[in-house]
Amino acid sequence: MENQQRQQIKKYLDLLVYRWKWLVICLLVALTTGLVFYLRQPQIYRSTALLSYEQQQINPTLMSPEQGKKRLRDTVSTLSQIVISRNNLESIIRQFNLYEEARKTLPIEDVIDMMRKNITIDFGSGGDTFTVSFDGTNQGKVQKVTNALAAKFIEENLKYREARAVETSRYTEDELAMAKRVLDQKEAAMRDYKLKYYNELPDQREANMTRLSALYEQYQQIQDSLQNLEHTKIQVLEQISLRKRLQKQAASIERERSEASDSAGSPTLPVDRYERLEKLRDYLAMLQDKYTDKHPEVKRTKKMIARLEAELEEEPVTQKGDKPKKKKKRVRINPEIQQLEMQLADIDFNLKNLREDKKTIKAEIEKYNKWIAMTPIREAEWSELTRDYDQLRRHYDYLVSKNLQAESAEHLEKKQKGSKFKIVDSARFPEKPYRPDFLRILLVSAGIGLLTGAALIFGLDFVDTSFKDVYDIEAFLEVPVVCSVPYIENTGERQKNRLMFFLWCFIFFLYTAILVAAFAYYWKQGRIIL
Repeated sequence: MENQQRQQIKKYLDLLVYRWKWLVICLLVALTTGLVFYLRQPQIYRSTALLSYEQQQINPTLMSPEQGKKRLRDTVSTLSQIVISRNNLESIIRQFNLYEEARKTLPIEDVIDMMRKNITIDFGSGGDTFTVSFDGTNQGKVQKVTNALAAKFIEENLKYREARAVETSRYTEDELAMAKRVLDQKEAAMRDYKLKYYNELPDQREANMTRLSALYEQYQQIQDSLQNLEHTKIQVLEQISLRKRLQKQAASIERERSEASDSAGSPTLPVDRYERLEKLRDYLAMLQDKYTDKHPEVKRTKKMIARLEAELEEEPVTQKGDKPKKKKKRVRINPEIQQLEMQLADIDFNLKNLREDKKTIKAEIEKYNKWIAMTPIREAEWSELTRDYDQLRRHYDYLVSKNLQAESAEHLEKKQKGSKFKIVDSARFPEKPYRPDFLRILLVSAGIGLLTGAALIFGLDFVDTSFKDVYDIEAFLEVPVVCSVPYIENTGERQKNRLMFFLWCFIFFLYTAILVAAFAYYWKQGRIIL
């Protein structure tokens, strides 16, 4: 009996090996179908926020851990219904523009139901913690909506506690209101003081020192630039003066030559002396703009002007004391002198700008020096101001604590008043989709393909009523078989079967290569995420 069972198992295994092509075909088709199904499915991302429930500090004997956990579930369940209410979800949908396509075709109630299905609230295994998750196709919106839902828990918890709270005693309430009013006045005074003396406060000292150092460095650079430009200007002026003297000497020599060629007895007017006197006066005015009257060049120029004026006074006057008329002649412009004068004008323009910058920076330096000098005074004033604030703050916190204790003592349910939610871990940007799972779909597709291939093989074998082995013949004829002759292939059949085998292998290999290339392509494009 055991031998017959083993033969039966071997028969099925041989059948699978003999018809391996069906297994491979079903497997490849299933993998292809799984890939197409995965690509057609929208990628659903999930973002989760972790919240904790901080209970009020009460007497531990009044509440056991089981009661606290039960109260947490009740509170979260109540707040969950409030958070996923129609008004809250509708405001979130409109705020983040969710389900835009669905809102065009479905009523808002159905869209809200869709959103409720995508919200998951799970309790932690230990402690007063729970998670809020949201599923969606847009990664950025999923993160924002999850954080918004977590914030809604905090907001609704505050409203829920305020709704359940009752009035406290008048004395505590009046004292708390008065302390808050004094504290607000002190905070307003601190705010006004900081706004008025912001740049003189100790916190700004380091920044002011850094800025002042930079201003001093910039001021020194401008000073160096001014000195360099002054030296350059002096050199340019000397070059202009030298060029003009050379030009006058050349003109004087040319004029003397022309006078020598004229008649020896004809009198000449000292026109060149008047021109020289005017030039010397211009040169003196330029020197006096830069130097004092004690400068050697200024003294020498004044002496030359005085000597020329004396010589001109000794000249005979003509036509009732009038000065002899100067002959008009065309002045020849030296291009080198013109270029130097243009350079001199550019230097004067730069000097003017640098002096203005120097004046501005000097004013800035004085301002920062004033701020730094006032820092110790402001530090002492600020310390005195904050010292009072700390005392008022501690007094206010003390009154708040007393108020909470009074509420806890009056009513048992007021323990919920001091409880609050806190976001321990905010929702993060989901980088990997939550659904669909590529590996799971791939494994399920491969399993379905193999099972389908095996079922197809066994089904075809069940439909086929021909005899497969000796045991089938013996069972049908009820006569023992003496011997059996196996099927003997001739050469042509063997070559044909071998050719068909290689052809099937080539087709399977080509299809497999195409399928693997498709997997690699979509993975590289980011469509497949492992």
